[in-house]
Amino acid sequence: MKYVLLICDDETTSPTMEEIAADPAYRAFEDEVQRRGASLGGARLRPVADATTVRNRDGETLVSDGPFAETKDFIGGIDIIDCADLDDAIAIAARHPYASRGCIEIRPVWE
Repeated sequence: MKYVLLICDDETTSPTMEEIAADPAYRAFEDEVQRRGASLGGARLRPVADATTVRNRDGETLVSDGPFAETKDFIGGIDIIDCADLDDAIAIAARHPYASRGCIEIRPVWE
């Protein structure tokens, strides 16, 4: 099964790209996902200040700057994984460094 890991964190305390690249916990996580052959892709997202939200209401397209939700935690990135089942996806998500500072939401992909 394919799953998307939504990586949620308080972006005011997020590490820089350089800090992530130098962090042994991130390298260990990436190595583990590669070892399992589970990685299908992923990306870190730009800050919510760079977000644009689009809505269609009564035939009108409404565009606004910023995120949809007013919350402290934002989706800062995604990983797409291929696993045997939800238990395997949970095991991978539990090893993600952000699981100890924010949270990882696991969503199955429609196939």
